[in-house]
Amino acid sequence: MTTNPNDISSNTIDDSSAQKIPETKITVRDLNLYYGDNHALHNIDMDIYKNKITALIGPSGCGKSTFLRCLNRMNDLINSVRVDGEVFIDNKNIYDKDVDEVSVRKRVGMVFQQPNPFPKSIYDNVSYAPLKHGFVKKGNSCNELVEKSLIQAGLWEEVKDKLSQPGTSLSGGQQQRLCIARTIAVQPDIILMDEPTSALDPISTEKIEALMLELKEKYAIITVTHNMQQAGRVADYTAFFHMGDLIEYADTETIFINPGKKKTEDYITGRYG
Repeated sequence: MTTNPNDISSNTIDDSSAQKIPETKITVRDLNLYYGDNHALHNIDMDIYKNKITALIGPSGCGKSTFLRCLNRMNDLINSVRVDGEVFIDNKNIYDKDVDEVSVRKRVGMVFQQPNPFPKSIYDNVSYAPLKHGFVKKGNSCNELVEKSLIQAGLWEEVKDKLSQPGTSLSGGQQQRLCIARTIAVQPDIILMDEPTSALDPISTEKIEALMLELKEKYAIITVTHNMQQAGRVADYTAFFHMGDLIEYADTETIFINPGKKKTEDYITGRYG
């Protein structure tokens, strides 16, 4: 069974909060995904909102990351994958035949679990994609974009005097913020994060979480996390997945304090997972 916050009958949102639902950025309808004969995602219906953080939670192997990759068509890179259903971004189905998946990935940036800076300088890590895609030209406009992106990622003050040094010379937390700056530099509408702090120490995790709260003022952010406390700290909405099903989706307070499904309550309270 799937639920979404616009379906008042699902009891995931009460009538009083329904009036406060923000503007939709992504609309997912009847989404199914197959790895060969394995039916991995089942009839997912979900609305994801502008300027909000949406957390995807659930046990390992439940479909969270697979669903996340549906939102920028990264699953297209896997030969055995077949996707049925619709994913609308600003009312355009990104799976329509006239849509180029590369253009989708420009609009929908991705930050991975392990920081993966290019084997280039800090400056080149941020400037590479904007230069390649013609967003800027070398010179002042590129310099300004690099600075702006690093500022937005909360990294500028730490690296402004060593932009020529390798991105791989930074600490793990700094590398992850560099990857976020790299994502921001191509001016996406949406940022996907697949367990962005799971490989980081507590101090770096705190910085990334603070950054996420700042970035949602400009972007819709969807993040996969196994950390229940993190979802509670940063997410406006939380979706609970289990064995390829979207069990429950509501504002985070409802999910953690008054879930509508027993399976959600069992997971939140640690009875399994």
